[in-house]
Amino acid sequence: MKKYVLGIDTSAYTTSIALVDYNGNVICNLKKNLEVLDGQKGLRQETAVFMHLNNLPNLINKINIDFNEIGIISVSAFPRTTKDSYMPVFVVGKNFAKTIAKSVDAEYIQYSHQENHISAAILDTYKSYNYSNKDIIAIHISGGTSEFLISRKSNRGFTTEIVGGSKDITFGQLIDRIGVYLNFKFPSGQSMQNFLLDNNTDVDGIKIIKPKISGEKYINLSGVENYYKKFIDENKYSKEIIIYSLFNYIGECIVSILRNILNDINVDRIIISGGVSANMYIRKLLIDEFKNSYDIIFPKSELSADNSLGNAMLPLIDRWYNEDKTN
Repeated sequence: MKKYVLGIDTSAYTTSIALVDYNGNVICNLKKNLEVLDGQKGLRQETAVFMHLNNLPNLINKINIDFNEIGIISVSAFPRTTKDSYMPVFVVGKNFAKTIAKSVDAEYIQYSHQENHISAAILDTYKSYNYSNKDIIAIHISGGTSEFLISRKSNRGFTTEIVGGSKDITFGQLIDRIGVYLNFKFPSGQSMQNFLLDNNTDVDGIKIIKPKISGEKYINLSGVENYYKKFIDENKYSKEIIIYSLFNYIGECIVSILRNILNDINVDRIIISGGVSANMYIRKLLIDEFKNSYDIIFPKSELSADNSLGNAMLPLIDRWYNEDKTN
């Protein structure tokens, strides 16, 4: 009897699988971060592909069920829901998903990596809020992406239209590059946050002249990287002040872009996902800024970074929206 959905996501830095039953109960949610050597600021796609090929079998072997009971295999097959969207890393998950689906006679469904993130952010609210009835703003901020989307639930997954973001490097790349420059291991965001917490950093009254924000829907960040590296080289500010200032600046950039977008669209809900959205300082700034005017939805912190639970749940979310509830 078919009763499970298996979700797979093979992103730039994480191999993820998740299993849920048809009622949405989570059976397992597993992932393995791809290893980046000390001092490096990322991985080549071919290296990440090789790591996924090794990681996926090991994660799959940890699932202790009869695979013939899996009725749906759901996978991130490409980065976003746009024509010709492609990254080699997602081919690994796609091919594994197709092979497993064929071998156990399961339905194969593919979504985008961004839809996976949106799904992970609304797991607690998709039944109480009608995401198909009105546009929302969906922000995806991570090491690979800084995009602001107009989104709505469709028959399968979500429609998305990019309406803002960064033109060059992403918010996640900015954090990681400054983090590595400060001798944190890549990826650096969580370690930098922990550093502030471990040192009981008093952020009240911290003042540092930050780069000017353009005030447009699309902004450049590479100059910001050089700006903060200069502070580090000059030894003008402590490590704590630089890290907090950087987090605060990124939060202000997100607010600026979002304010600009909100001038042109009528929405009442904003969801914010991706690894950067887990940062407690950035979260607090965004919540304080918008909580009185909009519903601000974040995924649980453990689901902010790349995961596959969103994929596993997406077919069930689709079913919820498509089924006839008038009876």
